[in-house]
Amino acid sequence: MSDEHDGHGHDEHDPTSHGGEPLTGVEAGDLHATVDELSAALHAYVETAVGVRAEFGAREADEDPRVLALEQRVGTLNARLYDLLHDRLGLHADLTGMTWDDTEGDDDAPVSPGDHDTFHLGFVVELPPTVSDLTLDAVIDIVDDGGAQIARTLGDRGYVVGEWGAGRGGPVLLDEDDEGTEDDA
Repeated sequence: MSDEHDGHGHDEHDPTSHGGEPLTGVEAGDLHATVDELSAALHAYVETAVGVRAEFGAREADEDPRVLALEQRVGTLNARLYDLLHDRLGLHADLTGMTWDDTEGDDDAPVSPGDHDTFHLGFVVELPPTVSDLTLDAVIDIVDDGGAQIARTLGDRGYVVGEWGAGRGGPVLLDEDDEGTEDDA
């Protein structure tokens, strides 16, 4: 079975790591070693960025070869960690996404009318191992139809859905300054 869903060409999924049964006895030494390497690379990035910024303006610092080399190193280590987690545990770890916490205070605080938050639903979809007329391009239409149904259901239950969107390859970023209920797909 070909595994192209993660974009870097693994040939097969291990049925043990990707199966439905609990997984025990996993040796995590190289997972921890990669996290340690990643941590060291991030610390080196911070130190280098501080030093480069002391020499140059922001624009020049962004393009400094030392900074770019360390960004490449961090990206490579992130990919290695993803591959290890995927191969060993069958996880599709989203460790490189960014989320800003817009809320202030306690998550258990009472909510008021007009309070809002964003919610995301993601899928990893791959083509079947046999020849078919299915394409990955057609998936967005299905996801978009599902999004429309979810928005209708939320509305039917009394929620106000100000906007929603469907996208491929990453989360849809919603502009909270826009008004309306347009479908961003």
